[in-house]
Amino acid sequence: MTSTLQQEILRKLTSVCELSPNVRLGQIMSHLDFLSQDTFGLGLGDIEDDQLLRVLERHEAELLRRHSNVA
Repeated sequence: MTSTLQQEILRKLTSVCELSPNVRLGQIMSHLDFLSQDTFGLGLGDIEDDQLLRVLERHEAELLRRHSNVA
């Protein structure tokens, strides 16, 4: 069974993908790994789920800022 936190992570990942329609999933994951290392000093495989959610929220916020600057 998927936890509530994991469900939220999946929702955020979906949002990030929708905000980046021309970016491959592997590229998104690579960027999330970079952000994870920048934020926590650890790669995606070493962080906790709550930290992953924070990384996704950071990336989503960056993408939303870019989209608002374009519009």
